[in-house]
Amino acid sequence: MREGIHPQYKEANVSCVCGNAFSTRSTKNEIRVEVCSKCHPFYTGQRQQNRNAGGRIERFLKKYDMDKKE
Repeated sequence: MREGIHPQYKEANVSCVCGNAFSTRSTKNEIRVEVCSKCHPFYTGQRQQNRNAGGRIERFLKKYDMDKKE
């Protein structure tokens, strides 16, 4: 590697809009994010339900003239 062309790698503070903060290493001093592992639905277990799924299923069943089995 050539000397003097690489950015300085240092300690960085990461802050989320939910209030969570942690430190990591980066070329920036401070990183601000909108979603982190404390507030993202995938990690918190809260699922976002697709409200159009029912309509798509009904259209499929109607299109192929199938009865809905429960």
